[in-house]
Formats: sequence, C-alpha cells, structure tokens
Amino acid sequence: MRSPFAFAGIAAMDRGHGPDTKNRFHYLGHLRDAIVWRSIVTANVINFAGKVAYVTGAASGIGRAAAVAFAEAGADVAVVDVNQSGAEETAQQIQKLGRHALIVRADVSRDEDTRHAIDETVAKLGRLDYAFNNAGIEGKNAPTVDLAVEDWDRVISVNLRSIFLSMKYEIPHMLRQGGGAIVNCASVAGLVGFAGLPAYTASKHGIVGLTKTAALEYVAQKIRINAVAPGVIDTPMIERFSGGTEPGRKAMTDLEPIGRMAKPEEVANAVIWLCSDGASYVNGYTLAVDGAFVAR
Repeated sequence: MRSPFAFAGIAAMDRGHGPDTKNRFHYLGHLRDAIVWRSIVTANVINFAGKVAYVTGAASGIGRAAAVAFAEAGADVAVVDVNQSGAEETAQQIQKLGRHALIVRADVSRDEDTRHAIDETVAKLGRLDYAFNNAGIEGKNAPTVDLAVEDWDRVISVNLRSIFLSMKYEIPHMLRQGGGAIVNCASVAGLVGFAGLPAYTASKHGIVGLTKTAALEYVAQKIRINAVAPGVIDTPMIERFSGGTEPGRKAMTDLEPIGRMAKPEEVANAVIWLCSDGASYVNGYTLAVDGAFVAR
C-alpha cells in the first residue's frame, strides 16, 4: 500500500504542476490508496465502538470535551458530576452523536458516591473499558502558612482522594473483563512548583505518583494507567484564576511559551490517544499538554 505521501502528488496537480492526462490515472490511484490508508489508521487506532467510557468532572471544560470525544470515537459514556445541569448539557451532545449517555450525579471525593457511580455505570451500560478521572478544584490562592487547614483538606479530597477512590472501584471491573485504560488528570502543577497554590500543587504531584504506582501494580493484568498534565486551558477554572477579565486572561496566556491558551478539546485528544491501541505500550506516564510550559 502506498503511503499518505501520495497526497503530495495530488496537491501538485491542484497547483497545476502535476502530470499530464496520460498519467492522471496513476495519481488517482495514489489518491484512492491514501484515502484507504487514512481510513485504516482511523479504524484501527481510534475506534471505541462497543466500549464504555467513564468521565468525572464531565459537566464542563476538559471533562465535557473528553466525554464528547469518547462518543465521537464510538463509545457510550457515563457523565459523572455534581453539576446536574452541566452534565445534562454534556449528555445531550453525546446523544446527538448517536451514543448512549448515562448521567450520574456524584461527589467523587465521597467513597459511597464513587462506588455507586461506577457500579451504576457497569450495571446500566454493561461494562467499563476507559476511565478519565478528571474532577478537580483549584482551591484558594494563599501561601502555605496562610492556607486554612479546611481549605487544604477540601482540595486534597476533591483532587487526590477522588483519584484514589475512582481507581479503587474502576480497576476491579476492568480486571474482571480482562483489561482497560485509565487516564488521571494531573496538571503542570504536578510537574513543577506553583507559589501560592500549595494544596493544588501537592494534590497534582500526588496524582502523578499515584498514577505511576497503580500502573506498576496492574500492568501484568492488561490495565494501562496514565495521566495528562494540562497547561493553561481555556476552561471555567482558568476564568476563575484570571478573574474573568482581559488583563487576567492575558496574564494567564503570557505564562505559555506557545503564546495562547489551549482548547479543552486539545487535552481531550491526548486522553483519547492514551486510551487507544495507539498507546498500547504507554503506561505509568504523565503526558504534558502544555505548549512547552515545563520545557523551560
């Protein structure tokens, strides 16, 4: 089979630099093969038909983008969040794609809520193949000494305890069906320090470490566990960080070497790839989706 470089010949034809008529059939053959090649890649690498994905924090931002991306790839999706109205909006987008969406209202920092949400997903959708553990909060901006203990506890509970609980109840289902893929949402704040965000930074570093540990524990059972570390992404959380003002948004954008915020869909693309067969040898890894933020 010819490679996609055949497209180069077609592009040349479109610019008026291609072959004469007697060779056009040769180039049309290249076009046909290139289209077939692209279809095969799409079908083999990102095809979640008949699969079920579980997404927390799915009412908005990165979680919503990931939930919709799973549906675009063919999966049915459990939409998990405390925000009922936002979850319903996400579910509507999934249903428009012809996939099943199960809304589960849950506070994933609570043991009983998390266990129920995962059990209900399997009971109603039939299985659990992929999980994107994404729910999180930023907490208050304060130096370590000034941060209230209750604020520390809240951020650690929502951001880190929820990841532990989610994997605790996701993994047994995946073990029973012979494998699966989990992606945890960390942050660039899990790879470097952030003054003024001690609880958030600690929680995201904890996610990176927990991801590596769980990956080692279950790699032999065909469960892959990775994380993504988003940089500055244009989400409701960033709106809160920036104060919703143009100067605030500019200050956030200026943090990024790439010179812009990312769209939530750009992180979702990384999540989908990490769950796909294209990432079959990737395990225990934290993928920075950050416009070179941590490369400095």
